[in-house]
Amino acid sequence: MFSVVSDSVQSSAHGGHVPVLLKEALELLQPRTGSKLLDGTFGGGGHSRAFLAAAAGVTVVALDRDPEAVLRSKSLQSEFGAGFRIYHLNFGELEHLDETDFQGAFFDFGLSSFQLDVAERGFSFRADAPLDMRMNPEQGMSAAEFLETADEASLVRAVRNYGEEQRWRRVVEAILKARGTGQLQRTQAFAALVAEVVGPTPRGRKSVHPATRTFQGIRVEVNDELSAIERGLPAAFDRLLPGGVLAAISFHSLEDRIVKRFCRRMAGRPEHGRDSRTQDEREVLAEMISTRPIIPEPAEVLENPRSRSARMRAIRKNPQPTTL
Repeated sequence: MFSVVSDSVQSSAHGGHVPVLLKEALELLQPRTGSKLLDGTFGGGGHSRAFLAAAAGVTVVALDRDPEAVLRSKSLQSEFGAGFRIYHLNFGELEHLDETDFQGAFFDFGLSSFQLDVAERGFSFRADAPLDMRMNPEQGMSAAEFLETADEASLVRAVRNYGEEQRWRRVVEAILKARGTGQLQRTQAFAALVAEVVGPTPRGRKSVHPATRTFQGIRVEVNDELSAIERGLPAAFDRLLPGGVLAAISFHSLEDRIVKRFCRRMAGRPEHGRDSRTQDEREVLAEMISTRPIIPEPAEVLENPRSRSARMRAIRKNPQPTTL
């Protein structure tokens, strides 16, 4: 299950974390004295720290499945005391959290800078390391284990559906042929394998490493990221007080699609073009704060290039459900 982390946890000495869309998140959640906020993705702690520092008497309840993130929370525990508490918990299991009555709930999906920058975690092919990719290295199978043992349908789902790799057939075939050769065990060897079958980026398109999409898809699969979002959003919404705000930052289209559809469903709007429900079948549980995603300002992208793909959506819970 999960456990609340005591003050005896030691901090981890990594750097480089820059919270994305921080000003906009503060404007949406408006932390004030007496506010109780949920940070479902503690990560580097930048958003939690800003929420706590915004006013005296703010309470932040944070979650993270990564034990390293929990270790990093020591400084906030020391600085803010009872105003901050963290649970070693995947936000996809939020339904098991007893805490409730939040004025705001916040999510920042995807990787943290700490996970990406520590080579040993195996998320990046910039350095050679074991191909792990688990957000919680204490649970589940590593990416290497997945590549060596998964059935073909699971590989297709990861590479084609989650990675959105157009040349997915070549990649899946290469993975199956490479089993038992050692090429699936380390980041750079696997990246080289994928790059060889995918080929260079076509002229005229934005230049990215040929293995980028496949790495994304494998990571999403290994960590069950999209299903966690689908479970976590409604669980967080249920724990909001009337008038409470739920805000979520996504970094790629698959995440953003889930968030967008959830927000539209809560607001009683069609989720997508094939949503044929009648108005009588829709319940208005929230209002959309913005119909378009909130994106970083040019100055933020210049300062933090990793923020360029960030998209934030937010809804406000209605005092009581209504029908259209």
